[in-house]
Order: sequence, then C-alpha cells, then structure tokens
Amino acid sequence: MEQRLTIAVAQPRCAAHDVRANAEAHAEAVRAAGARVVVFPEMSLTGYELDAVPVAPDDDRLAPIVAACAEAGTVALVGAPVPGPCIGMLAVDGEGARAVYGKVYLHGSEAVHFVPGEPAVIEVDGWRLGLAICRDTGIPEHAARTAALGIDGYVAGVVHTDREAGLHGERARRVAADHGVWVATAAFAGPTGGGFDRTSGRSGIWSSGGELIAEAGAAPDDVARAVFGGRPQSAERR
Repeated sequence: MEQRLTIAVAQPRCAAHDVRANAEAHAEAVRAAGARVVVFPEMSLTGYELDAVPVAPDDDRLAPIVAACAEAGTVALVGAPVPGPCIGMLAVDGEGARAVYGKVYLHGSEAVHFVPGEPAVIEVDGWRLGLAICRDTGIPEHAARTAALGIDGYVAGVVHTDREAGLHGERARRVAADHGVWVATAAFAGPTGGGFDRTSGRSGIWSSGGELIAEAGAAPDDVARAVFGGRPQSAERR
C-alpha cells in the first residue's frame, strides 16, 4: 500500500459489566490516540466476563464512542460480546456501530456461552485489515485463512495475564513473518474479570518485517500509535 494508515492500540481501564463507564473510557482513548484506526482488547466493553449480556450495535451506551470517532475521524475496533452470541468486535465510527467479527477459535469455557465466527476483513482507506481475537492469534490456520481473503494488516484484541506479557509479540512476529503484513495487538491492562486480576498491557504494533515499532506500557489507559506503510518513522507512545 502506498497510502499510509495511522493506527493505535489502546488498553483502557475497565469496570466489569459496566458498558456505559467503559464506553466513556474508550471515548477518552479515541481522543488521545489521534489515529484513523484504534484497536481495543478482547471484550473491552464488558471485561472478560463470559456471562456478560451481548452489546447490540444500536445500543445507546455506545454513543460516547460514536461521538469521539466523529470528532477524531476514527474507526474504533471495540471488543464486546455481540448478538450471536459471539465474542465479537464492533467497528464504531461517527455514523454508528456494526458487528464485524466473531472470535473463531473459542476456549472450552467460551464455547459454553458463545458460537464461533468466521475469518473476516474490514477495509479502511483502502487498507484491508484482517481481524482476530486472542486465541485466534495463536492458531496459524487463522492467520492463513484470514490472509487468504487478501489483507494488508492483521489487528487483534487480546487478554493475557501479566506472566504472558511477551506472548502477543511472539504471535505478531510469526504472523508478520508468515504473511508479510503489519500487525497491531491491543492487550488489556489492569484487572478485567474472568480470573484476570493482573493482565499484561504492552499493546504493540509490528511492521511487516516483524519489527516492534510502538508499544504501550503495563498500565491502564496507555495508548501506542504508529503508521502502517513505508518506513515506521512516526511510531510513538501516548
């Protein structure tokens, strides 16, 4: 791709099941990121709570994110349980929200509550971004099936414990090496329910050559930002 795409990974603070409060935190992250695309962790709107009620795309509690995206010209890829029910990803922009993806490779406990989705791509400004959620990133077949749809980047929301802080980097480098695409992974920071009392943070963005070009810290509310395309000269942390 010749056109560049500014992308950020965010790890907002999270209150279990409190979609309204979490949406406000997401809106703050969108405004802070200053990016065309902002990626959020797995189930970022509810916390990793497997009994959370699915969030419909027309839920009025998403209004703060819609407003922030309208102001910033952003597409926010937000983690939430969605109708299906799936562990899903909502694409939110200034016009509203839509469900764009459901996690394909569910853990056993997740499969009790949710059904699997299918590989999917979202296009933003000519960039085709393959979508993934947590365990998907550890299954090489997922990246291969997604890449077969034609992608320029691979973006994921995850939740890992603090002892797994290096895991999403290992997976991102493998995807970059196997498919020659940019990778952005948003990871939870702070407590998020479901037994994840201490999570990894360290959301990151990797070039198509596997180079880490931007990384958030371990604390909630941190954001990392970079530019897909060309040389990664404008990578930064906010």
